Amino acid sequence: MNNKLNVLIIEDDVSINDIEKRVLEKNGFGVIQAYSGSEGLLNCQSRKEEIDIIIMDLFLPGIDGYELLPQIKDILDVPVIVVSAISDIVDKVKLLDAGANDYITKPFGVMELIARVKALLRRTEEERKASGKEKYIRLGDIFIDDYRRIVFVADEKCELTYKEYELLKLLSLNAGIVLTREIIMEKVWGVEFESESRTVDMHIKTLRQKLGEAGNIIKTVRNVGYVAEL
Repeated sequence: MNNKLNVLIIEDDVSINDIEKRVLEKNGFGVIQAYSGSEGLLNCQSRKEEIDIIIMDLFLPGIDGYELLPQIKDILDVPVIVVSAISDIVDKVKLLDAGANDYITKPFGVMELIARVKALLRRTEEERKASGKEKYIRLGDIFIDDYRRIVFVADEKCELTYKEYELLKLLSLNAGIVLTREIIMEKVWGVEFESESRTVDMHIKTLRQKLGEAGNIIKTVRNVGYVAEL
């Protein structure tokens, strides 16, 4: 499994594009390169599940940054850093209003770029957590990519049904909290709990089996329900 966060670079200057790519890869990021606004937009459409953050130049052949930003935001809910030699505050405000999350003025040091990328990703993740929209969920050896609805256990993909996925996600997001069968039925199945139903128990059993040893994090609380804890 590739747990790297991926950066889409949209920069028409090949040398700058390659420098940014090398520095980002050296710091553990995956990189997707585009050399024009239209190519960047195409990547946003065809590879949107892979992109975690975008670094784009303001002045690009084809579609410039002012036109490109709103189109990107219509496709992807990821942070965007705009890079430009323009330092005028009015332009910066205009870009921020158009959807940019940060702005770096050329020339800039590569360490500043890395620091900005990490800070923006950290801030975005904190905002997602605060709003309950976590993109990635980790619990022990279990890694949930909620953007793509994929689960990995010890770096191996784990195939789950729709309800098994929702059950695991619910338990993981509420790690350490005991969830009654009534709550699980309501949240995962959208129906009220029936005392004679064994639906939850059967799904927990199957989920544990599919997760292997990692499934031991799902504990049974006798006569109550279940809790995910390390």
